[in-house]
Amino acid sequence: MDDFREWVRAQLRTRLAPRRADARTSVLGAGSDDLEAGRAYLRALEGSGLAVPSWPHEYGGIGARPEQVAVVRRELADFDVPDLYAYLVGLELVGPTLITHGRPDQCARWLPKIATGEDIWCQLFSEPAAGSDLAGLSTRATRDGDEWRVNGQKVWTSRGAYARFGLLLARHDASVPKHRGITAFGLDLHRPGVDVRPLRQMNGDAHFTEVFLDDARVDDADRIGEVGEGWRVALTCLSYERGASTAGGTSGLLDVTRLIALARERGRDDDPVIRDEIARLVIETRVMSYTAHRARDLARAGRPPGPEGSGMKIRGAALFKAYTALAARLIGADFTLDPHGDMQTLFLTAPSISIRGGTDEIQRNIVGERVLGLADEPRLDRTLPFDQLPASSAR
Repeated sequence: MDDFREWVRAQLRTRLAPRRADARTSVLGAGSDDLEAGRAYLRALEGSGLAVPSWPHEYGGIGARPEQVAVVRRELADFDVPDLYAYLVGLELVGPTLITHGRPDQCARWLPKIATGEDIWCQLFSEPAAGSDLAGLSTRATRDGDEWRVNGQKVWTSRGAYARFGLLLARHDASVPKHRGITAFGLDLHRPGVDVRPLRQMNGDAHFTEVFLDDARVDDADRIGEVGEGWRVALTCLSYERGASTAGGTSGLLDVTRLIALARERGRDDDPVIRDEIARLVIETRVMSYTAHRARDLARAGRPPGPEGSGMKIRGAALFKAYTALAARLIGADFTLDPHGDMQTLFLTAPSISIRGGTDEIQRNIVGERVLGLADEPRLDRTLPFDQLPASSAR
């Protein structure tokens, strides 16, 4: 492992600049639509496989084992790595999902361009009436020879404003239970019939979108997995989305030492309440770090991301909100003028962390049922055909 670590360091030294101590914090693209910094970073790593170390060699990775991936992530912390928000759906979610479910020709066509940042991907999952209940989606895909015609609406589509492709879930059969009638596709968002409209958030960002599909055509060659296996594809993608927090997540980007410096600057470092809150943040950050290590140990044993990702997401959301709320209190009324650069943007972003990628309520259900072994929530819609569900007639 020492030889591997030295090789990683040597590769990074020749390709990236060292991380600056005063580097601006940017989380989940908040306050920034800078695509070129991320693309330049990915291109700088092209040929090394270090942007996607776990991927196979033929698709741009190095086939790294989980413990080697952990080494890469640790070494990257010393270098100037931009906020890769625009590219993370492709790199962390769609890429691994394609490796699991995609055909070799699809992987060869899509993965290398994801690895270099040439193509940005988004998830076309949520709908106005199917957010937390994702399996209740009503976007329809109708087979038409070697193509499918897709009609419906997607919403809360992060990265949709600049994505080239979307991992699309659509219902091909309403006569079977809702989880069984879904098929997955890779949809080119530049095709006729696809209308992408921005949704501006309260933090000023506009890369969140709604997507309207009006007889949009998608080739059957772009179907991911078999017809009717869309829910399996979705679960794989969602497991990577929630498991991504074990690789750092939002909490890994929040520097508690910055709050300590801010408390000193504001003359509050002797305030016992402030000291207690900072100590709690340090403890929570350390607990999340240990949880991430435990998840990596499970990955070393060959287990894919599991329900621990849901626990990580709940804790990460709470930590993010506590961090930004304390920063706002320390800065005081001046916070409205945003004298500390990114803090105001992060504060306005914080409420969304409990919603995006699966609400806290859904994550608690997962933890309760799959970790604590509690009784399942009553679900009356698992066996009924989708078109017989009370809400389906309105969709």
